[in-house]
Amino acid sequence: MPAGSTTTARRTPDEGERKTMRLGYDRPLYVLPFDHRASFETGLFGFKPPLTREQAAMVAAMKRVVYDGFRRALDVGVPAEAAGILVDEEFGAGILRDARERGVVTCVPVERSGREEFAFEYGDRWKDHVAAVAPTFVKALVRYNPEGDKAMNRRQAARLRVLSDHCHGTGVRFMFELLVPATPAQSDRQHGDAGLYDRDERPALMAGAIKELQQAGVEPDIWKIEGLDRRADCEMLVATARRDGRDEVGCIVLGRGSDEAGILAWLRAAAPVPGFLGFAVGRTSFWAALVGLRDNTLTREEAVVQIADRYLEWVRTFTGARGESGHGCQ
Repeated sequence: MPAGSTTTARRTPDEGERKTMRLGYDRPLYVLPFDHRASFETGLFGFKPPLTREQAAMVAAMKRVVYDGFRRALDVGVPAEAAGILVDEEFGAGILRDARERGVVTCVPVERSGREEFAFEYGDRWKDHVAAVAPTFVKALVRYNPEGDKAMNRRQAARLRVLSDHCHGTGVRFMFELLVPATPAQSDRQHGDAGLYDRDERPALMAGAIKELQQAGVEPDIWKIEGLDRRADCEMLVATARRDGRDEVGCIVLGRGSDEAGILAWLRAAAPVPGFLGFAVGRTSFWAALVGLRDNTLTREEAVVQIADRYLEWVRTFTGARGESGHGCQ
């Protein structure tokens, strides 16, 4: 698809006819991501792949706890049309089926977990897996610094162009999770202070990455981006994502494992900016609850409630910062 194009031919997963749909997504979207694989396998349980059947069942059961927390939040007022989950097929196929039946937005990762360079999970069979799951969005997590490894950036962009074209040709929406880790030179300029890098260098680098990827023909419907402290930077990122006629492309805030205070600050900075649709906050929503359940300091029901409450906190914060009522959340 040429850079700047705003319409693409798409085929919805459950229709045989082709139709033209505009690039982008402009509705509220509050995503609870729990597509983490290595974090669950190794970080939570200390398992070493390949997992045994019993170990895989334990990981899947923990993901069901997160999903039950999400469903509890819907029961107390988060509207299904604005709510979404991001979960992997390997441990969450049943969850994805249930969510789809309930009218919830479903997102599925296509990247291989834990890699510095983007590669497709399931190798050459990734298209078959996407078709089988039929999600609302496919999500690609990519580490891309425009001042970083140029050869790796070109390789990644070429693979991502294939993904982008496939999405636009089949009616599946495309969510791009952009991470811009500091290069050694950038870190040195900030004397190793990650906070200064995030504030003073990362926003412009994110905009540069988005432009380079757009020029390479990578056209997400939503950019899932690291949180920004300043509203002006949020406005600049939206303007970049929507440049050259991409008027309906949206942005959402990712959590990046930050603490509660960091998440709340990012949500409040982004929410008033037109083009920011919501958020995708994962580990900060569920990690403490799952550790408590694992260590028998929380019951399963207590863990579910804790996850629901944290997800509700993000929704209320975002909608409150927009001057909305919280969509009826109790």
